Amino acid sequence: MTSWVATSVALALCITVASAVDVWNMEQLEQAKKGKDPVIRVRNINVPAGRTLDFQGLDGRTIEFHGRVTFGYKEWSGHLIIIKGKNINIKGMPGHLIDGEGHRWWDKCGGNCGKKKPFMIYTQLENSYVDGLRIKNTPAWCFAINQCSNVHYSNIDIDNRDGHTKGGHNTDGFDVHKSRNIRIYNSKVNNQDDCLAINSGWDIVFENNVCEGGHGIAVAVGGYDVNEAKNILIKNCKVIKNNIGIRVKTLLNGKGIVDGVPFDNVELKDIFETGIVIIGNYLNSGPREKPTGGIPIKNLNIRNVRGNVFPNGTNVLVNVAPGSPFGWIWDFNVWGGKPNKNCLGVPSTIADPCAK
Repeated sequence: MTSWVATSVALALCITVASAVDVWNMEQLEQAKKGKDPVIRVRNINVPAGRTLDFQGLDGRTIEFHGRVTFGYKEWSGHLIIIKGKNINIKGMPGHLIDGEGHRWWDKCGGNCGKKKPFMIYTQLENSYVDGLRIKNTPAWCFAINQCSNVHYSNIDIDNRDGHTKGGHNTDGFDVHKSRNIRIYNSKVNNQDDCLAINSGWDIVFENNVCEGGHGIAVAVGGYDVNEAKNILIKNCKVIKNNIGIRVKTLLNGKGIVDGVPFDNVELKDIFETGIVIIGNYLNSGPREKPTGGIPIKNLNIRNVRGNVFPNGTNVLVNVAPGSPFGWIWDFNVWGGKPNKNCLGVPSTIADPCAK
């Protein structure tokens, strides 16, 4: 009996070892794609300049990050990492780091001018999980969540705090486009742009996250091939030392819809410019002209959004086309900044939020 047990344990260990493959360079990754090992362990890879760490064709497999992943320097507009497929499990293992060494690209211009800067991670996933990744110093934008469905992003740490003094810009945490049933939770972002920017999507939850140093949490609709954001829940989050707390911004002269956006239990702390921003005249170069109502903002529910704005800032700004918003419910307490007496388009169903 003892011999049989020992043999069984040994066999099980062999099967476990054989079920994973270690990848130390790009060539080994290409070989691993051709194999059938259900687990690929990425270990201390240095990706050559101008090349992408490409995880495609890996449906049903697990990708584990071990050690440090780094990238050669090149000015280009590609992606440092691409992950596409179905039923993929992405896991960050203890002690790992995906290090973009973004200071090599940072020039205070971001994606608008200066050096060409690559995206950090492009994901196009279905029925998948991304968990536990530690990411540092992205050249510009971090996560592109594009045409994804049924995907969880959890326990992710995006640390771009060095960019505050070294010229980081447009270092968005999570950018969501044309995606459905997305959950982003238990994560941290320290950056120099939006913590979350939802350009379009349906049934998206952003919960139990901490945003520090950037431009706040944004639903930003307009200017894309799909301009629709519906059923977006922002819940139990903290926004610390950002220039904006939360905002919904729609493109000037754009067409589309924003419908069903609850901000529920969001704590704002030490906001520099404006606590809550709702505008219908957004342009990339900054808001201007009178707001247009081609992207109406419906069922905007602000519940228990609270915290302080610095004295030179503004508590609340609303500038939307009169008659375009519908079904707003607001319950908030933002203090410390100046009231804005020039708000436009506030629906008659709620008390003027700008008077506080």
